[in-house]
Amino acid sequence: MTYVWSAAAATTGGTVLLSHGTGGCALDLSWLAEPLASAGLRVIGVDHHGNSHRGGYHAEAFARWWDRPQDLSVVLDHLADGGPVGVAGFSLGGYTAAAMLGARIDADVFGAIATRRVTVPSPPEYPTLIDELSDRIGADDIAAWISESGEDYADRRVTAGLLICPAQGQLLTSTSLRGITTPVSIWWTGEDDQTPAETNALHYASLIPGATEHCADPSAGHYVFVRDTPGADRVRSRLASAAVAFFREQLTA
Repeated sequence: MTYVWSAAAATTGGTVLLSHGTGGCALDLSWLAEPLASAGLRVIGVDHHGNSHRGGYHAEAFARWWDRPQDLSVVLDHLADGGPVGVAGFSLGGYTAAAMLGARIDADVFGAIATRRVTVPSPPEYPTLIDELSDRIGADDIAAWISESGEDYADRRVTAGLLICPAQGQLLTSTSLRGITTPVSIWWTGEDDQTPAETNALHYASLIPGATEHCADPSAGHYVFVRDTPGADRVRSRLASAAVAFFREQLTA
């Protein structure tokens, strides 16, 4: 499913692509899309196939993270209007945004996970993930996945990125993060127990040249951006205002 929030007025302000978190949906980020559209930016969000509760879960979609940036590139192929393009994402969507700017998965690290030399927990949204994959994904498939995982899925049409509590910080190559040359704004929360800032948001920020990092709230948790937790409106409003300023600066022709 693809969603388009049209710009409030005729503008050359560009387009912002949105990527939701694991198992979520694009509408989770309406709090961000609506202010961007009101500020004159067109916003396009997708429900990533098999990784969104609106379309149903598929185990493969929870393991093949690199399919997500390709989803956004396909949408851009069909809906691009020739103007500048930015990307924003939350959690695994933060990784997705970074991948569109050039971040690459370390295939050796992914291989260790895929072959179960390294044990990682299933995501809370899909607790039976590992058992299901083990039952139906064979050695040839795993070998192909490992090869694909480390490829470059950057889309050179995208020229700015906003990462909100981005995931997968320890699974990306330092070289690829250092190679990102586009403006990047990174946001995190102080009580994030899903994508702790030290190994995720701050790791991205330490390696991406010129990236800025901001604490949205020192006492908020990971899900403040997608659930009705105490203080959520205040935290989201602050970040949305900053996102408007960031993308208007980077994308306005």
